[in-house]
Amino acid sequence: MKIITVTNFKGGSGKTTTSAYLAHAFAAKGRSVVVVDADPQGSALRWSEQGEWSIPTLALPVKDLHKRLVGIVSASTGIVVIDTPPLEDQAGIVSSALRIADVAIVSMAPTMGEYERLPEVWAAIDNVEPLRATPLVAAVLMNRTVTNANSTPMFRELMTEEGHTVLSTTIPRREPIAQAFGGPVTELGKYAAAADEIETLGAGR
Repeated sequence: MKIITVTNFKGGSGKTTTSAYLAHAFAAKGRSVVVVDADPQGSALRWSEQGEWSIPTLALPVKDLHKRLVGIVSASTGIVVIDTPPLEDQAGIVSSALRIADVAIVSMAPTMGEYERLPEVWAAIDNVEPLRATPLVAAVLMNRTVTNANSTPMFRELMTEEGHTVLSTTIPRREPIAQAFGGPVTELGKYAAAADEIETLGAGR
């Protein structure tokens, strides 16, 4: 079982959309997937109901997620994707979701506003390290990118120079993705390539 926690400091950074599309991308690869909605707002759970997902989705917005999850999700599950609330609102839940994760995916648009809040995310990851048996693998997935814009390579370079992993796959700003909430997830676009990259993170540890 590989547990992937999707996180960021603030709301509106594409966490739920990223969680939904990655889960469907893994399912399309033949993996057994479960989505865990750890956000008290329950957006991923509502989306799964309205969009009639075939992927099992459960709500678990609790601060002891790292203790409960293994007893709830079947050991035969290949991928668990955890959609988290904003770190600024629910630090305890996010900390628990990071504590149990194998991989943390930080979803963000390449803007200065989102970049400037990343230190809080890295700090949260550092804070759970003493509670883990192995180091947490973390990577940034840039979304809502604009083709040929200077912002994407600029922020990639900044984060890479700071020692952070940034996925080579970026998710372009597209209206079908922006308006996808509540409907079936069908066109995976670049999320399929992102899922391929994420599966290799932490391999061989």
